[in-house]
Amino acid sequence: MVSDSTGISDLIDELVTYGTDSGLIIEDDRIFCINRLLELFEEPEYKPSHRAGDKRELHLILEDMIAYAKDKGILKNDTVNGRDLFDTKIMGLITPPPSEIRRDFMSRYKESAKAATDYYYDLSIATNYIRKDRIAKDIKWVAESSFGDIDITINLSKPEKDPKDIANALNAPKSGYPLCLLCRENEGYSGTYTHPARQNHRIIPIKLCGQSYYLQYSPYVYYNEHCIVFNEEHTPMKIDEDAFAKLLDFIQAFPHYTIGSNADLPIVGGSILTHDHFQGGSYEFPMVRADYMKTFTIEGYENIKAGIIKWPLSTIRLRSSDMAKLVKCCTMILEKWRNYTDEKSFIFAWTYEDGEKVPHNTITPIARMRGDLYEMDLVLRNNITTEEHPLGVYHPHSEYHHIKKENIGLIEVMGMAILPARLSDELGNIEKLIKDHIEEDADQAVSHICEGLEADEKLRIHAEWIKEILQRDIDGLRTQSRQDESAISRYIRQETGTVFAHVLENAGVYKQTQDGMEAFERFINVIASQTI
Repeated sequence: MVSDSTGISDLIDELVTYGTDSGLIIEDDRIFCINRLLELFEEPEYKPSHRAGDKRELHLILEDMIAYAKDKGILKNDTVNGRDLFDTKIMGLITPPPSEIRRDFMSRYKESAKAATDYYYDLSIATNYIRKDRIAKDIKWVAESSFGDIDITINLSKPEKDPKDIANALNAPKSGYPLCLLCRENEGYSGTYTHPARQNHRIIPIKLCGQSYYLQYSPYVYYNEHCIVFNEEHTPMKIDEDAFAKLLDFIQAFPHYTIGSNADLPIVGGSILTHDHFQGGSYEFPMVRADYMKTFTIEGYENIKAGIIKWPLSTIRLRSSDMAKLVKCCTMILEKWRNYTDEKSFIFAWTYEDGEKVPHNTITPIARMRGDLYEMDLVLRNNITTEEHPLGVYHPHSEYHHIKKENIGLIEVMGMAILPARLSDELGNIEKLIKDHIEEDADQAVSHICEGLEADEKLRIHAEWIKEILQRDIDGLRTQSRQDESAISRYIRQETGTVFAHVLENAGVYKQTQDGMEAFERFINVIASQTI
């Protein structure tokens, strides 16, 4: 336990040295930062021993500082949230001010857009805004599907809520500042029991079609350089002509990034519909590799390559060198889709609830550069519900809720599953059950495995799924497991990926069957000839 002046002085010296090594602090600011940290730890003396030692990872330094603060009574709330609030406060003391970071970003942007984002991403890691030690816990793999390889992730980087934190949040004073997690007022915010600390958070102002937006990275980085571009104003999400123009304007400014928007309706939209924003990054999503299944010409837009791609969600891909024309074409398709009804295919543009007209059709747009061409994927979405599917007809169906129940947002539309943390233990326990019984007679093995699942409250939801796949595969799996001890693990992961592929098919308004493709073509005929 670090409990004396020398101990905390050594930690401060270690952190400030980390800051200089990572570019957060220049030597001129070293003493200034030391004194700010001494003030935080209520320490009047600075007596570092200057012991030589291996450089440690940042999270280890911060953990020791938190232990010191707890021992000295400086840390008042020793919970997950309390520790996060405190270590973010520590890092805020060595994070450069916004003006300096914005100046450095623009200086590097003159070299290239990639040089600027490389700098900003590295800085977001160095400040611990992106917590690398937590991100490293996420589980990721690739699964095969009839649509090509898809990415599967189990998110473990968000810490579990501490019961004390839940109680503190319930008793905390209500505040409307910042209005949401995306508002620019988060920059430098100290945080509360209900809102994360952001003293180490810095945002970059950019213009999209002349309007003020900000660029930041997601603290959870589901994929490489997972960025968020949000409106300066707290204004609702809206897919319209301006949105298409802004997406293309962004990739013109940052051609090495993909950018997209969640849809603007509940169920098929994102988790924050109240604040206009886009998400992007430097990552090749599985959707990018999907090829055209069918191409067609749109009257008045003959210079745009248009087609349906081989993807579980019904997607029209447009490709052109003419940005303005592409924006107009996207807008025309959106307007046609918003008003399109095909009762035979159970697609309704509107229904009425309590006398109110409720819209159902919208689009998830995704923009990228394809060589010198602008490319826009328009994913057709519909959020209608029924008694059979109260969460949405084009939403994960109930037989797949054991793996994925949540909405299919932008990231998943592009082929990356973000699965709940509970699956880490659940899939591991399923694997153990299978290993325990794999050498038994096939029928007996399946029976014993399913009995084990039914006996476990958390695993019970997987019983029908495991029974179905093992009745089909257990003999082959037994042979493989004798040759390769990781075979069962790989099998469970692949079958999890298969479930996610089915979930994506659920979200597609047109299924890739003969009837589904004929229905899709009926809509294509509407936009190709621009009829109503």
